[in-house]
Formats: sequence, C-alpha cells, structure tokens
Amino acid sequence: MIQIRDLLIERNGRDVLRIDSLDIQHGETLTVVGPNGAGKSTLLLALAHLLKPSRGDILYGDKSLRQWNELEYRRRISLVFQAPLLMDMTVEQNVALGLKFRGTPKEETRERAGKWMKQLGVDSLSKRRAGQLSGGEAQRVSLARAFVLEPELLLLDEPFAALDPPTHAKLLDDLSTILKRDHRTAVFVTHNLSEAAKVSHRIAVILGGVLRQVGTAKQIKSRPADETVAAFLHELPP
Repeated sequence: MIQIRDLLIERNGRDVLRIDSLDIQHGETLTVVGPNGAGKSTLLLALAHLLKPSRGDILYGDKSLRQWNELEYRRRISLVFQAPLLMDMTVEQNVALGLKFRGTPKEETRERAGKWMKQLGVDSLSKRRAGQLSGGEAQRVSLARAFVLEPELLLLDEPFAALDPPTHAKLLDDLSTILKRDHRTAVFVTHNLSEAAKVSHRIAVILGGVLRQVGTAKQIKSRPADETVAAFLHELPP
C-alpha cells in the first residue's frame, strides 16, 4: 500500500527524519517505536501529507503523494492524536461529524455511527456531551470517529499515552482486536515495545531521526540492527 524511498523531512532547517526504504503492506499494522523526539510523529505527519519531503518520496497505491489531490487523499485516511480533540457536542454527533461533512445520507450516518459506537463501547454514552466524558471514554469516541469513516489507512499517534494503566490496557486490547478483525492498514506510534508487540505485525525503530530497523518484536529483540538499537532496547523496562 505504501512505499517510502530516500525520504528526508526537514523542519526549521534541521533534518528530523531520514528513511532510506520502508514498505507498508495492505492490512498490516506497523508500530513505530523510539524515544521522545526521535521522529515518530514526524513520520505520521508525512504519511498524512501534512509535512512535505525535502527529498525522496512517499507512494500510496503506486502514486506519489505529490500527485494525489489532497482532499481525495485525506478522505482515504484517518488520524488519531494523543488528545481526543472532540467538539462540544454529543458523543453521537462527534462520531458522525466526518460523515456529515462528506454528505453521507442521514440514515447511513446513523447506522454507521451506531455500529462504531458499539464497537468501541460508547453506545450507552451516545447522548452525553463530550465535556462529560472521562479520558478513556473520550479516546474511545475519538477512535470511533476515525473508524466510522472506514479509512484505508489509520494513523495513530500515541493515542493511549495519557490514560491510566487499566484504561490503557483495555483500549489497547480492543484496538488490537478491531485491527486484526478488519485487516485495516494502520501505523501506530508508541514508545512502549511491549505495547508495540501486542498490536502490530512489524515494528519500525526510529532513533535520532533515522529509521534503524524494521522487523517483528522477536527479530528486533534477538538481533538488533546496530549498537544504537541495542542500547535503546536495553533502556526499556522489562
């Protein structure tokens, strides 16, 4: 689905991300790990076509992002941030908002919103306003709002980092189940290797703005690509 070649992203005159080559397959969940400031979120913003490469290219379906109509491309993706960023309206209205903007018929909007509120466990909160939700509930609504659009590519930027451990664990379980069931292509950013191993098919390690290694959790743990990756793994909690 995605091919990245000789990619360089610069911000404020400084190199912040370099990727020689990376392919992401249809239906794959690729988890991107690395410390704070490594370039993980930069990759997501580049995949969302919100940051433009200084060099190299990103191909989506064998066509460069430069060749895509930006609105058409963005309608194929959904982006979920660490902060839910909900509107001051009900849960149901928040989940349905993207469909409303796209002119989806009302009955279809209602059915799809209902389906994904149920999938994410917030259907009982459908009439509650966003400001009355807990952090975990708000993030579930944010995920439902992303999934209801049926994106070809789902981009998730540490969506559970601000949640308490039990809420975090349950949401991660639910997300993993949905991704595996739907075979939806996703790129999931985290700094937690255990979390990455649970949800993903492969893991990409980004350190110091450079993609250092791609492989399964077992491959990366048993055969780190270099001393930098080995040192990063050593610093992680068991």
